[in-house]
Amino acid sequence: MPITSTEVHLARRPNGLPVLQDFNFVEQELADPDDSQVLIQNLYLSVDPYMRGRMNEGKGYAAGYPLNEAMFGGAIGRVVASRQNDFQEGDLVSSNMGWREGFLSDGRGLSKLAATSLPISAYLGPLGGTGRTAYEGLLGAAQMQDGETVFVSGAAGAVGSIAGQIARLKGCRTIGSAGSVEKVAFLKEIGFDSAFDYHDGNLLAQLQEGAPDGLDVYFDNVGRDHLEAALAHMKRLGRIALCGAISQYNATAPVAGPRNLAVAIGLGLNLRGFIVGMFPELRESFQRDMVSWLESGQITWRETIREGIRNAPDAFIGLFSGENIGKMIVKLAD
Repeated sequence: MPITSTEVHLARRPNGLPVLQDFNFVEQELADPDDSQVLIQNLYLSVDPYMRGRMNEGKGYAAGYPLNEAMFGGAIGRVVASRQNDFQEGDLVSSNMGWREGFLSDGRGLSKLAATSLPISAYLGPLGGTGRTAYEGLLGAAQMQDGETVFVSGAAGAVGSIAGQIARLKGCRTIGSAGSVEKVAFLKEIGFDSAFDYHDGNLLAQLQEGAPDGLDVYFDNVGRDHLEAALAHMKRLGRIALCGAISQYNATAPVAGPRNLAVAIGLGLNLRGFIVGMFPELRESFQRDMVSWLESGQITWRETIREGIRNAPDAFIGLFSGENIGKMIVKLAD
């Protein structure tokens, strides 16, 4: 049965923080699938800070969004019609075809969801790229060892909240920064040993209070002042996993780097940038560990949900003012 799908298009390149006028909504009529096609109705889509870089002109680590075309990103959908053997009506699938209510596919880029007792939205959060980013950042990029001291910035967000819990499960002391009293309470609720609101005072002083003996690992989601404070408090041979720099994604002029980067020389620090998928050798252990941790309740996660495709741009913009606790997702259908 044909369906009408509303898509979100990038109407213009944002200047600084995106605004609603940077996006357009376009309706597309989706026909019944041809031979070897499937028709997907999206149920949930993901909005993530890295998408801001895709909105700029020029080359980035992820493919950019063309103007006046449907944007893309993580999504969970249901097969509503199929004319191929690999997918049957009713199958739940993940794809990179977010920012739209539905789409036709030849099956490439679709993955069936494995059966678990968990809500399907978990496949956009701890069981998806979010959880894998946290896992690979700690165990791959940072080479975290059991019992170390780990600082996570932006720790109440989707990736940070999972990273802190993984570190805790590995016997590490965990310190997290967040942007409100409510978020600090959330971090303590999920097991961080120490948490602070970075608005409350000197970052370095707050770090020293939470980790008086220094840091072995810093998981960086923020950049700028957080990175500078962490550098000043690292132990010898410490490791920094550079996951994100949300504090500067909307900058309209070049941003100064940490003023104390030279301390990395004498301390023998390792600063490693990474994106999800750079450590394929960890894929199987991630899936095995994360399903076990989630089903046993050893890791919990929070979702901030907006409803309806027309609220997707607003949900995305809200990431940069800290409107989310945990994973920000957009629900499109039951």
